[in-house]
Amino acid sequence: MKDMLAQGIGGFSKAWSRSRTGIGGGIREGFNDFRSELRDATKTKKYSRSGMTQWDQSLLWTVILLVLVGVVMVYSSSITIANGSGKTGSHTSISYLIRHVISIVLAVIAGLLAYQIPSKVWDRIAPLIFVFTIALLIAVLIPGVGHAVKGSRRWIPLGMMNFQPSELMKLACVIFVAHYTVRRQEFLHSFVKGFLPMGFIVAMVGLLLLLEPDMGAFLVVAGIAMGILFLGGISAKLFSYLILIGLLAFSSIVAFSPFRRQRIMAFLDPWDPEQAQGKAYQLTHSLMAFGRGEWFGVGLGGSVEKLHYLPEAHTDFILAVIGEELGFVGVLIIIVGFYYIVRRAFMIGRTCLQLDRSFAGLVAKGIGIWIGWQTFINMGVNLGLLPTKGLTLPFVSYGGSALLLNVIGIALLLKIDAENRILMRGGKL
Repeated sequence: MKDMLAQGIGGFSKAWSRSRTGIGGGIREGFNDFRSELRDATKTKKYSRSGMTQWDQSLLWTVILLVLVGVVMVYSSSITIANGSGKTGSHTSISYLIRHVISIVLAVIAGLLAYQIPSKVWDRIAPLIFVFTIALLIAVLIPGVGHAVKGSRRWIPLGMMNFQPSELMKLACVIFVAHYTVRRQEFLHSFVKGFLPMGFIVAMVGLLLLLEPDMGAFLVVAGIAMGILFLGGISAKLFSYLILIGLLAFSSIVAFSPFRRQRIMAFLDPWDPEQAQGKAYQLTHSLMAFGRGEWFGVGLGGSVEKLHYLPEAHTDFILAVIGEELGFVGVLIIIVGFYYIVRRAFMIGRTCLQLDRSFAGLVAKGIGIWIGWQTFINMGVNLGLLPTKGLTLPFVSYGGSALLLNVIGIALLLKIDAENRILMRGGKL
């Protein structure tokens, strides 16, 4: 499987870069050269197989803990949804649980495959992944290709699961912006050569996401791009422009979108009788769930809000169910888990920069920004600190595409950390 993956990536990447010198010769030569390079790179595992110290075990176990909590809470929060009448058809009480477990299995397989790919290969194929993801974002908008749910066209049916290209864009954004920042380091202080190209790319991605519409994914992607550019050394003046443009864009989107204006008004006064039965319905029931949970919760399975009161209890608002059933203590454990993941990501990125591995360092920190920023938005929405947005809680919420890409991101982070350990022991990549 590893050789097949290496061959496929190698041939496609080399064919892209050598297309000007002849398609046939470029594919053949790129196939052979890049296959040898990838085989040499993956030999680093032989150096570090003396023990499991090549893995960041604390990071891995933290992720596993969050995933296991997610399994329990997805079952607890979805059992009544599956048993409801009308909307769920012939679903049983464990339908969502089975789907979630299948998604975890697929995510683990994808993560193991992603772990086999060295970070320098991710660097080389970053533009290809980004262009491919842009193509998927365009395809999902085409009737007959994209699958629409509740007025949003965000999914591409793939038989066993519906794939969400916006989730892939988050990973593609991490590796592409890191690739761009390293390659154009000398132009990061230039508005025309450094800032403008990336600004145009982010705007294009944002337009495609808003056409779905998926404002939450756009906020995450924009946050990732801004964070990596800031860490990569963009000038303070250009970064200030970036923040200003972002605020103006967000204000314009809200101003010209009636339903988003309604959400903002509902967020500002959720307990208004008119708002509480309208746009603030989810928020008010989420807050009631946290209120019922108090310190230690009402007990696992004892949530009242999940009984068809709180919409999307197993996806976007799963933290509210955790707060109701496990209380403040349960929510605090989740927060500490995410804090540790983000902290480790930045520590791994800092080690990369000390080892002169700029791309790997920015990717590691970018993954930390991705997980941390999306977690902050999801928790902020659940707690009434931010307007309602459709974003899942990483590793915990029900959702195949999100879980798949989250696990691949962690696999890439673990690979970068393993490469750091090899270099610090005197090995070679």
